[in-house]
Amino acid sequence: MVSVRSNIPARILVISMAGIGDTLQATPVFEELRLQFPGARLHAAVVWAGSAQLLHGNPHVDQVHQFNLLHGSKPAALRFLLGLRSHHFDLSLTLHPQGRREYRIVTRIIGARQRLSHDYENRSVIDRCLVTHSLPQDYVVSGAENNLRLLSLLGLPRRLTNPATRLHLSDGELRWAESCERSLGLEGRPWLGIHAGSGGTKNLSLRRWPADSWIAFARLLAQARPDIPIVAFGGPGEQQVHEQLRAALPPDRIHFPQTPDLRHAAALVARASAFLSVDTAFMHIAAATRVPHQCVIETPTLNPPVEPLRPDWIRIPNPAVGGRSLDFYRYDGRPIAGTPDELTRIMQSVTPEAVAEHVLRGFTRH
Repeated sequence: MVSVRSNIPARILVISMAGIGDTLQATPVFEELRLQFPGARLHAAVVWAGSAQLLHGNPHVDQVHQFNLLHGSKPAALRFLLGLRSHHFDLSLTLHPQGRREYRIVTRIIGARQRLSHDYENRSVIDRCLVTHSLPQDYVVSGAENNLRLLSLLGLPRRLTNPATRLHLSDGELRWAESCERSLGLEGRPWLGIHAGSGGTKNLSLRRWPADSWIAFARLLAQARPDIPIVAFGGPGEQQVHEQLRAALPPDRIHFPQTPDLRHAAALVARASAFLSVDTAFMHIAAATRVPHQCVIETPTLNPPVEPLRPDWIRIPNPAVGGRSLDFYRYDGRPIAGTPDELTRIMQSVTPEAVAEHVLRGFTRH
């Protein structure tokens, strides 16, 4: 255990280089650190531009450093990391679920005096040289809880009593969302937001629900509730499935808003009556914006650490997963276990009828 009371850190770095949703799950850590060290400068290091966007405006984050270490050149990546090193951080926290050893190597290059991380299944003697203090990850609690537990390594009692993911949207972004909703003819109407994509690293795209299933679901929704349109969110990674949805459904049934960036998309998500997705960044955005009815299709990667940080979300069961997500995916740097055909069949096992049943329950009050 480290004692920091006699040497309060002035510069703290939170390393959150996993997915965009994982960074949103990290927002309670910034809030806790601000409570613990109100005079410290709190920095964040992220990989994805979307992660940086979601931290913008957060009153607990003083500076965000973003560089795509996956796609940038090695010389540029080294310059980025050495630039972080030049800040001479007193403390760094490498957040869950950054299980690959490369994340801890990054932590060592940045070189904060105290470097906190988790122990993963791939831990070895090498990790003792990369971080100064660690504790075991816990697969049965949220990522936010795993991260807040790092503070115990500093001997600090927790101060945050109700951790929740936070998005600090501006008045301008909220006004834009209101105007967009009006332009789509949705003002004052219940509508369903969907995200038909998923992360694209490793083989995570294989956890997507098939396009044919999305189309069949949309038709079932139209039959049961013709007054409830769908708004599809996503970026370039969802272009193909959006084209399939556009070709298969009447234009008044589904809308594809052009959002300036992820923050404006989040502001529009906040106006939805319900939201449906697999475990993606948009799942966490829907949780953070408190969409009234949130449904998540179970995938092989839906472990407790990545579940929405809210008590009232709905899991749509996947019979081929059956709650055994740890048999398919762990935070050890490896992809989802299974061949592409096997994983495709797993996602096909969730029927459009089952999804429609769960989603429609959220509209019974309308």
